[in-house]
Amino acid sequence: MNAIDSITPSRQVKITADSTCDLSDAVLNKYGISLIPLYVTLGDKSYRDKIEVSPGDLAAYVEQTGKLPKTSAVTVKDYLDVFTPYQLAGRSVIHFTIGKSMSTCYQNAVCAAKKLGNVSVVDSQNLSTGIGHLAVHAAKLAAMGLDADRILRSVTKLIPKVETSFVIDTLTYLYKGGRCSAVAALGANLFSLKPCIEVQNGAMKVGKKYRGSLEKCLLAYTNDRLKGRSDLDLSRLFVTHSLLPPHLAETVIKQIRKLAPFEEIIETETNSTVSTHCGPGTLGIVCLRK
Repeated sequence: MNAIDSITPSRQVKITADSTCDLSDAVLNKYGISLIPLYVTLGDKSYRDKIEVSPGDLAAYVEQTGKLPKTSAVTVKDYLDVFTPYQLAGRSVIHFTIGKSMSTCYQNAVCAAKKLGNVSVVDSQNLSTGIGHLAVHAAKLAAMGLDADRILRSVTKLIPKVETSFVIDTLTYLYKGGRCSAVAALGANLFSLKPCIEVQNGAMKVGKKYRGSLEKCLLAYTNDRLKGRSDLDLSRLFVTHSLLPPHLAETVIKQIRKLAPFEEIIETETNSTVSTHCGPGTLGIVCLRK
């Protein structure tokens, strides 16, 4: 991972994002981005994503109970609690949510924004560091002194250029969460299939299916996503994973460096909300097209 230096955040525009953006503390601190957590429920108790619960907690819960945690959106009150101090300080807020087809976060954030007037809510049409790319882009523009309107115009143009995909090691979590059939999960696990999930037009679609060990599949996936491409913006790429053995992430990053000269490769781990749905052993490559 490249070294991350700090910048001077804007005093005029504040950038916030749902915890589903999966940005690391280092990136959040560098760009002055604040997270608003979703909720993860283990048994009969709810916890704030990233703050009170970790992906490791989820994996332990699933192993012990055989049940999948549940997730819920940020509430209108939670959004108001975060946005209001910036309104009182005379600052504009640009908030990024997970795609509105995947959660009610967007609708709740819009409801809160209407009560305040200084908040603009962006439907990322994405998840994980697909959201993160947009938030970082906005924070960089804010630090340059651009006002909220100009930042929003730039972000809107960038949304369709974000390319998010990930390979899943096991379909057990998607099955338990009702996102695939028992037959599909059983077949994939029996034949060591690792499906690639792609975000297209704000929704998740199943792409190519890889077969073999996780390392073999991840290297093949990396080659498929990046090899020989001339349409990529090489300024920044995220490698985001869930409870992945460190050596596998390192192997993927080494392969990425062989395939394309990205100026910045940022490794992050998924927060609990995304981990609940993708499960351990997931890795995604999230980049931008020109």
